[in-house]
Amino acid sequence: MNSDEFEANFTQILDTILNALANSSEVKPEKFYSEASRIENLRFLSPVFYDAINHPEDSQS
Repeated sequence: MNSDEFEANFTQILDTILNALANSSEVKPEKFYSEASRIENLRFLSPVFYDAINHPEDSQS
């Protein structure tokens, strides 16, 4: 899987989580906006996660 495919899959997963939170009656609106912001911020870390997964030996040294 290349970085573009990883980013597309990661974005799809984050969208699924966000959608599940939005459709849950147990999540209060003020809490939803806070969590949505965190989920959106995770999108920016996609390249970092990709590199960490593909090069685990580099992060252990």
